[in-house]
Amino acid sequence: MSVNEETPLLHEAQRDVEDSHETNGRGEDSSSEEERPEAKLSATAVILPMMLGTYLVAMDHTIVASTYAHIGSQFHHLENTSWITTGYMLTLTSFQPLYGKLSDIFGRKFCMLLALTVFCFGCLLCGLANSMTTLIVARAIAGMGGGGISTVGVIIMSDVVPLRNRGTWQGVANIVFASGQATGAPLGGMLAETVGWRWAFLIQVPLTILAMIIFSIGFKLPKTESSDFMVKLKRVDFGGAVTLVIAVFALLLGLDRGGNVSWKDRLTIACFVVFAIFFLAFGIVEWVVAKEPFAPKFIIANRTMLASYACNFFSSGAIISLIFHVSLYLQAVQGFDPGKVGLALIPAVVGGAIGSVSAGLIMRTTGKFYVLTIIAYSVSACAIVSVALFTGPWKFALIGLGASLAAMNLGGWGALTTTLIAIISNAGLKNQAVATAGKSHAHAVKVIS
Repeated sequence: MSVNEETPLLHEAQRDVEDSHETNGRGEDSSSEEERPEAKLSATAVILPMMLGTYLVAMDHTIVASTYAHIGSQFHHLENTSWITTGYMLTLTSFQPLYGKLSDIFGRKFCMLLALTVFCFGCLLCGLANSMTTLIVARAIAGMGGGGISTVGVIIMSDVVPLRNRGTWQGVANIVFASGQATGAPLGGMLAETVGWRWAFLIQVPLTILAMIIFSIGFKLPKTESSDFMVKLKRVDFGGAVTLVIAVFALLLGLDRGGNVSWKDRLTIACFVVFAIFFLAFGIVEWVVAKEPFAPKFIIANRTMLASYACNFFSSGAIISLIFHVSLYLQAVQGFDPGKVGLALIPAVVGGAIGSVSAGLIMRTTGKFYVLTIIAYSVSACAIVSVALFTGPWKFALIGLGASLAAMNLGGWGALTTTLIAIISNAGLKNQAVATAGKSHAHAVKVIS
């Protein structure tokens, strides 16, 4: 069934529930380990630990920012501290798209608990690291789990929440993510100044274990006859996984090195060559060889999904880069200290929170997303122009800049929610996990780029 902006979301949600009685919601037979969660599941009990996991992953993005000086001084490698974040983001982004299909094969619960366990283990190793190299490797391990927490969390939320209410819950999740990012830097700085930088990582260990316990208790599914583990293992597209991870890792490493070292550097060029080779190999494996590919052809063939991915990628990339340069402008040109810069950016967070939740509520009421998406992106685009004017041709005005940042995120975060619903509604239950993982992957790529 073709889905567009005229298709009521409530009708789609009802059809999904009907389909779930015939299959497990992912196009597998009844012998699969997990079925689509039924209505009797406590949505709150399931979503609560996922929100905690989302908060931890978001906080982990920024918690090390204020500990760089302390870590670099202790290990005498201040020049390599940027790799503490880069190593985490590289593995998070590289492994993120794999979790969608793996959750179809091994089950949502298994993949979420695996991701939480890897993330917890990585954080523990970070807190116990005795050298800069060990710390960077530990951060890379934590990134492998962090990518799964965010991706599988979005997939499970789509499983347990009716499509018409999905936008509202995604708005809440976006607020939680923003809160994690906002509290990460000051918390890391406070811990580094008091009990030591290691506790910026160690404090996440008990919180992650708490999320695992709550999730294990709350996410209960009807017991079914599980198929053999080796049978499931044979379904994994290892060729696609290896080529995709290498391609994404090479691309991101090349972008990072090009921006920080030189675009003409031999290693930078080599990274892009490796990316081109393995990306081509990935396409061949996925569309010719693999029986259960990580990236099915329908993602490219469906123009609504392709447009949603593109809009999400480019608009969010513009917003993130603008926030970065506004922060730099306020410090370098206007002479703001870091604390005052943080206060100046609060309107952006507030505007984003309002926009995300409001978009969800509007879709819940109207059942449509097309016109709302256009309006949201138009508001964001006009606000971006306004930000440029308040920091350039026009006289600088902090109130005007704050209002423009709020409007920018009001539309931008609202569109993040509407494009997610567009992707989910067009993918259907069978391909929902893979499509959602692709969306999360696009988001992570634009952040690190």
